[in-house]
Amino acid sequence: MIPTSRTLLAALAAVGTLASLTACGGGSDDGSGSSDASGGTYTFWDPYPQFDASSPWGKLVSECGTKAGVTVKRTAYDTTDLGNKALLAAQQGNAPDVMLVDNPVVSTLVEAGILNRTSDLGLDTKAIQKNIIGAGTIDDASYGVPIGANTLALYYNKKVLTAAGVDPASIKDWTSLTAALRKVKDAGKKGITFSAINTEEGSFQFLPWFWGAGGDLTELDSDKGVAALSLWKQWVDDGLAPKDVLQNTQTTSWQEFATGDYAFGENGTWQLGNADKAGFDYGVVNIPAQKGGSAPVPTGGEFVTVPVQKDSARYDVTKKIVECLTNDTNLLATDTTLAYIAPTAAVQSEQVKANPKLEPWVSAVAAARGRTSGGLGSKYPTISQPLWTAVQSALSGGKSPQAALDTAQSSAEKG
Repeated sequence: MIPTSRTLLAALAAVGTLASLTACGGGSDDGSGSSDASGGTYTFWDPYPQFDASSPWGKLVSECGTKAGVTVKRTAYDTTDLGNKALLAAQQGNAPDVMLVDNPVVSTLVEAGILNRTSDLGLDTKAIQKNIIGAGTIDDASYGVPIGANTLALYYNKKVLTAAGVDPASIKDWTSLTAALRKVKDAGKKGITFSAINTEEGSFQFLPWFWGAGGDLTELDSDKGVAALSLWKQWVDDGLAPKDVLQNTQTTSWQEFATGDYAFGENGTWQLGNADKAGFDYGVVNIPAQKGGSAPVPTGGEFVTVPVQKDSARYDVTKKIVECLTNDTNLLATDTTLAYIAPTAAVQSEQVKANPKLEPWVSAVAAARGRTSGGLGSKYPTISQPLWTAVQSALSGGKSPQAALDTAQSSAEKG
């Protein structure tokens, strides 16, 4: 089905509010993305412009085409640009054969009618962790195959915690975490840094606390949501977190943690390489829920999707390309390159064997959920923007947490 212009315009607006949360750079390669059926050329779009044709990822894409008996023409865009171009290409009838997209975008593309169900293509997704594929599942049907997931946890500086007399194993809930931050401050160091910027990154980082309080994204102004925002405000007001969290991206937040002055930094799987270069011993603990246990954390990462084509005969080869990109051997290599956690238990086990430092991240991903899950789908962007605006308003002192979230809920309902 080719989507209507009206549907595409709404979808374009939704895609435009979402930003990439992985360690992906900007820019794009040249390429129209048009398909050449007669010449045995299949088109492939991805959000990895930082990887050129000579990179392991670039070579894998090419090899998967060769194994399927065709040439793959790969084009890389930044994440938001990719979503917009996908919608326009579908409208013009020249969508790529295979497309790798950020997981919150999947539901928007499905609503626009431009993605095939995996079941219709005969792709087997039974081995994939339910909560990971959930980010690309709409009305019980999956519309892509995840290549992996990244998510959030708390990095900690062992030297800072030891000097403050804090055992990281004691971090069980919000009360014990706040107590640890106070000890660190009393010892002359800094508490915790995170990103509360007014973009999707701010919502992404706030969600573990919001969900960890039992919050529901359809009720932003509930007591549970207010509790989460009040926690962050308390930390900023008491000097346990810096005021610049309002401007911090996940990158600049990491740079603060990497100074060695902070006890904790909320950040993602993608910082593991930087953590090893930081020059101090570190550990990782799951973000605690308000009353104990691991808080649900949002999943980042991409899905391999198959856009609708006028020539359905192309799908047989497309299926082979997707299966090649997502088989266990290639997933292990790709997820190692991207610092992702694999979507299957078998590959996760191989990752931990090769790098034991990934074990807490496997645990974090097991507790994760998709931002568009639970039936939210393409409604998520209309909720996320009021949410990050509320976080900004409360932390800056413009409004109380309750008033900020009241406004957010009202805006979300209008959206």
